[in-house]
Amino acid sequence: MSAFGKTRTAAENNLLKKLRDRAKTSKAGQLTAMHRVRQAIELWEGRFEELVTDGKRSPTSLETYRRAIKNHLLPALGEVRIGEASTPHVDRVISEIKKRAGAPTARTCRSIISGVMGLAVRYGAISIDPVREVDRIEHDAKKLSRALSGDEVQLLRKQLATDERAVDADLPDLVTFMLSTGVRIGEALAVLWSQIDLETGKVKITHTIVRIKGEGLLRKVTKSKAGQRELGLPNWTLAALRVRYAAGIRLDEPIFSDALGGFRDPSNVRRSLRDALSPVGSTARRDLGLSLRAARRETGMSRKQVADTLNWPQNKIALIEAGRLKIDRALAITLLSAYNLHPDAMEPLLILVDKATEPAAADALAWITSHAFRKTTATVLDNDGQTARQIADHLGHARVSMTQDTYLDRRFCDSSSPTRSSEAWESARRRRSGWRNERASCGREHR
Repeated sequence: MSAFGKTRTAAENNLLKKLRDRAKTSKAGQLTAMHRVRQAIELWEGRFEELVTDGKRSPTSLETYRRAIKNHLLPALGEVRIGEASTPHVDRVISEIKKRAGAPTARTCRSIISGVMGLAVRYGAISIDPVREVDRIEHDAKKLSRALSGDEVQLLRKQLATDERAVDADLPDLVTFMLSTGVRIGEALAVLWSQIDLETGKVKITHTIVRIKGEGLLRKVTKSKAGQRELGLPNWTLAALRVRYAAGIRLDEPIFSDALGGFRDPSNVRRSLRDALSPVGSTARRDLGLSLRAARRETGMSRKQVADTLNWPQNKIALIEAGRLKIDRALAITLLSAYNLHPDAMEPLLILVDKATEPAAADALAWITSHAFRKTTATVLDNDGQTARQIADHLGHARVSMTQDTYLDRRFCDSSSPTRSSEAWESARRRRSGWRNERASCGREHR
């Protein structure tokens, strides 16, 4: 070990202090202050994997953490000794991750390293968690919840029904099912025919579909007990399901299956939905994205290199090249300047930018994601007069605050809301009827 000081005596004192700390923190055994942060991360990851095996944590959370560890934490902190991972050092690393990858990724990394250092404290490797005093990660104000209006629902269903790609991806019926139930996309893909009663109009939500690296698609129980619920279906959804139902169909097959009758990948379905609704449907924007990608590749630069040069999140480059992020001339010039293109080579690309900024039919639906369907269902139920607890139960939320803060669109809080259709009323009545029957049953059992 080594230590430094302004004088010989100060250096000796600092060295003695390090030796005392080393002796004190090495008695716990498995981790000491001299171990690398990488070793503590491996130990923490193994403990988290055990929780996943026991069903106490989601495997998708483990996959998210592993990506953050591989891409951000190990390169920045992996070889640092646990005893040298000070608060200023960790704070600087988290700040760099925020600049490079964005606030959500930085929050995930902060959560991971906090868990790792907390584990080190419990093992006696260090006495104080250095992450405790790391500065909070500030980010832009959360966007207000937005639900689909009645006109937007009609436009959406018409767009999907007439889009050849959407029909090939089996999106019309899937979106209808999600709009009427408010279930998550993984939950919708996990529903089997045996879980739907076409006579009573009820569906049981018990599982979800996730993709685990090295294991493929898995049908696992919902993340919490609140996710296991029974929902009513309106007639317009039942009609669509009856059309899909055929004699001889296997009850153990998913309702929304792939071409071979197996489970579909939620990520692929989201991609199909984006292709059907996002501005990538504009030919000019798609051509612009491909041209910008070709220009970047000609320079030999990776997306990461461009992002580092411009101090942008790497995902921003991907969205631009996919045609999913509208850009103007100023933004395009900034991007092309990083490629050191000659002005003559830039002009054709800028002409494409002008064409891509023209309004496209897909713009009206470009904001819609699969989560917007859940917010629409929540807003309809709220307009129907149901309590926040009832809406949370319908969506499968354990916390009512999550429902109130994130899923209710306050623009449609009056009785004239465009989302209040006859189908919505019918679905709400079915839901209320189920609650009344359940309460009556509980009352009879109590008596």
